[in-house]
Amino acid sequence: MIAVVGHRDLNNRTLALVEAELRARLDCLAEGVAALVRVGAGLPLVFGRAAREAGRKLTVLLPAQGSVPAVLPEGDRRAAGELLILAENVRLLAFDPADRNACVSADERLVETCRTVLAVWDGSPSDGRDATAHLVAFARARGIRVEVVWPDGSVRGGHERVGA
Repeated sequence: MIAVVGHRDLNNRTLALVEAELRARLDCLAEGVAALVRVGAGLPLVFGRAAREAGRKLTVLLPAQGSVPAVLPEGDRRAAGELLILAENVRLLAFDPADRNACVSADERLVETCRTVLAVWDGSPSDGRDATAHLVAFARARGIRVEVVWPDGSVRGGHERVGA
């Protein structure tokens, strides 16, 4: 299983660069390696698209409250619909999608189930909003291979996100 983690503040231009790079990397993997992503707009959506275009099976993690899906933040709902259509499998994972710490914990659980993590990361340290550096360190500390994806021309910040 291969997963993606990364910055959430990528604009559409950067997301297009990242999607092309993700697709190229997914094309190079051994046959049968599946993809895993936590539902959301921006990076999760472009990873899901790249995975399916590369012929990978896609599993989407959907937040749950008990045994039912949780209500997603408004900005993630449209992307969630597309990801659910792209998904071959959907797993419910108990966490509150509106709670940053719960989302980081969910990402840690996602990382733990994978052999490789594609980190869309500019190398910056984690701060109160972005936990990408933490998730990279978390994966590496567990012996999980991390491949950093940061294509030339990528920038953080900007306006709208894919699926927003």
